[in-house]
Amino acid sequence: MDPIEFALSEGRKTLSEYESKLVLASYGIPVVEEKMARNESELILAVEVLGFPLAIKACAPSITHKTDLDLIKLDIRTDEEALNAFRTIMDQMGEMGDKAALVQKMAKGKREFMVGMTRDPQFGPCVMFGLGGVLTEALDDVSFRVAPLEKADAFEMIHEIKSNKLLGSFRGMPPVDVNSLQEILINLGRLGLEYERIQEIDVNPLIIRESMPVAVDALIVLN
Repeated sequence: MDPIEFALSEGRKTLSEYESKLVLASYGIPVVEEKMARNESELILAVEVLGFPLAIKACAPSITHKTDLDLIKLDIRTDEEALNAFRTIMDQMGEMGDKAALVQKMAKGKREFMVGMTRDPQFGPCVMFGLGGVLTEALDDVSFRVAPLEKADAFEMIHEIKSNKLLGSFRGMPPVDVNSLQEILINLGRLGLEYERIQEIDVNPLIIRESMPVAVDALIVLN
C-alpha cells in the first residue's frame, strides 16, 4: 500500500522516516541507502548488505525528534558496535508499538542543505530551499517559491540564499550538481500538488556527497 494511504488508514498524521523516504524516492528524490531492522537477525542482514560505516536510528511514526531523545548512533564501524547500538535504541524506545531501527549507510559530505514543502492556506504548496544541518535555526537562510516550479524558479531559489557560495567549488570540494537540486525542488512541488493530504515535507539534512545531493533525514506530515 502507498505509505501515505497506509498512514491515513491508521489515523496517523506523520509518516516514519523510512516511510517518508519511500515517498520521496518514488518521486525521483535521491535518499541514503538504508534498511529497516525490527530484530537482531534483520540488523545482521542490513549490516552485511550496507557495510560500514553506519548510522542506526530509532524509527517509528511517533518519533520526530530523534536527536533530542538520543535515539541516533553515528559512525558505527564494527558488528559489535552495531549490535550494541541497536539494543540500546530498542531499549530506549520501550513498549512503543511498531518500533524498529533504521540502519543507514553513513553519508559523507561537509555541505548540508535542507529542502521542503509546506501547504499555505492561501497559496497552496510552497517549496523551500536553504542552509541545513545544525546551522538551520541559527542562520535562517532560506528561500521559497509557490508550486508548480519550473527549472528557472528552482535555479533562482538555489542561488538567492546568502550561503550560495557553498554551491560552487569550496575547499577542494567539487561544485554541487545544481541540476539535481533543481529536480528535487521541482519534484517536491509535484508531491505537494498531487497529494493534497500532505501538509509538510521536511528534508534536513540534504547532504552533498561528492557533488550529488542525498536526503539523509526526512519527515512528512499529513493534514
